[in-house]
Amino acid sequence: MERKISGRLNKWKNTPGHKPLLVYGARQVGKTYSILEFGKKHYKNVVYINFEANSEAARIFKRDLNPYRIVKELSALSGKTILTNDTLLFFDEIQSCEQALTSLKYFCEDLEEYHIIAAGSLLGVALNREQYSFPVGKVEMITMYPFDFEEFLWAFDRLDLSLLISESYNSNNQLALHDTALDFYRLYLVVGGMPGAVLEYKERQDFDLLHSIQKNISDAYIADMAKYAAPAETTKIIALFRSIPAQLAKPNPKFQFRFIKSGARANMYESSLNWLKESGVIIICNRAKEGRLPLSVYSEPSFFKIYMTDTGLLSAHFGLPAHLILQKSSHLDTIKGVLTENYVCFALLVNGYTPYYWESQGKAEVDFIIQKKSGEVIPIEVKSSDNVRSKSLAQFVDRYNPGYAIRVSSKNFGFDNNIKSVPLYAVHCIKD
Repeated sequence: MERKISGRLNKWKNTPGHKPLLVYGARQVGKTYSILEFGKKHYKNVVYINFEANSEAARIFKRDLNPYRIVKELSALSGKTILTNDTLLFFDEIQSCEQALTSLKYFCEDLEEYHIIAAGSLLGVALNREQYSFPVGKVEMITMYPFDFEEFLWAFDRLDLSLLISESYNSNNQLALHDTALDFYRLYLVVGGMPGAVLEYKERQDFDLLHSIQKNISDAYIADMAKYAAPAETTKIIALFRSIPAQLAKPNPKFQFRFIKSGARANMYESSLNWLKESGVIIICNRAKEGRLPLSVYSEPSFFKIYMTDTGLLSAHFGLPAHLILQKSSHLDTIKGVLTENYVCFALLVNGYTPYYWESQGKAEVDFIIQKKSGEVIPIEVKSSDNVRSKSLAQFVDRYNPGYAIRVSSKNFGFDNNIKSVPLYAVHCIKD
C-alpha cells in the first residue's frame, strides 16, 4: 500500500551528505513495512536488525560504539556485505538498544557514507537518558502517522478520486462525485488509518474482524504502558487513556482530570499525559487566547483537548455498530461530531500544523486555528453535517480579520463571503 513517507525517504537518500535518519511513530503505523519496501526498491541489499527480537545484535553495540567495528560485526551476523552507498542499514525498535541509538552520532561523524535508518515506537518515553545520550544534531528526524484520508483512498485503489478532490480544492469548483467521496470519508471514520485495520477491511469487509484488529492494537498500546512505565505510573496512564472517549463526548470537551478519577489533579497526571503524547497515541490541542501571530505565544497549556491519533481506534472505543456511523441520518450526531473533530485535528497535524482552538470568555469557540508559513492565522470551523451556521466563526472574523476562513462540513466545495467551504473528505488538502 502506497504511503507518503516513501517520497520523504527517497529525498533523504538522494540528499548528499545526509545524516542517519530516525523515524518516529506509534506502534503499528507501518514504519517497518514502509522502510523495508523502500530499501528493497532503492538498494542492492538491506541489513535489517530488530533490537527487540535480536539480543545478539544488541550485544554488538554494548562492547563500545566504534562504528567501524560495528559494521564489520553486523556484516558477519547478517551474512551480507554492507556496502557504503548500496546497502540500507535498518535498525528497528531502536529504543530497545539505547547504545545503538547513541551510536548514530558516531556513524554521522565517522562513516557518513553509510545509509542508516532507525525506527522506534517509544523513543520519547523508553530511554534512560541518565546513561545514554540522544544523538542531538547528528540525525535527521521524521514522524510517521497512520494513513491519512488521501492514503486511505490510495489503499482502496481510488487515486482517481483523490486527484479530483485536490483539483476541486484548488479551484473551489464543486466535485461531481461528492456523495461517493463522503461515503469513503464515513468509512474512514470507522476503519481509521492503522495499516493492519485498513488491510483487514479491504480484504474481508467484515466489521467484526475489523473491530478485533483495532482491539488488538489498543491492547498492544496498553502492554507497552506496562512494559515501559513503573507500575504506579502505568495505572494512571491507562486510566487517562481510557477516559479520552468520554472526555470528548461530554458537552464541554475540554480535558478535565476530575473525569479520570474523583479528586484527580493535573500534577498527578502530568507525566502520564506526556507519556501518551510522546508515544504517539494522542494529540494535545491547546487553547489560544488570541488569534494573532505567533500562536505559540498565546497558547494556554492549562486548557486543552485530547484527541486520539487514529480516528478508527477512537470509533472502536465507543463500541458502536459500524452502520450507525456510516448512515447519513442524524442518529448519534454528538459522537459523529467527536469523530469528525478528531479526524480534522489529525489531518492538520499530519500536514505539519500545530492545531489550537480559540475561545472567547466561554461565549464563542472556534474548533481549530492554524498558523500558515505565510504568517496568516486561519480559523477552521468543523461541522459533521451540512448545518454551517456559526456565530463563533463570525466573532473570530470580526475580531481578527483573517485573510479568509475555512468551514469544514458535508457541503460541497465553494468560496463565498471570504469563507472557503471544504468538504469533510478534503481536509488533507489544507496545507502550505
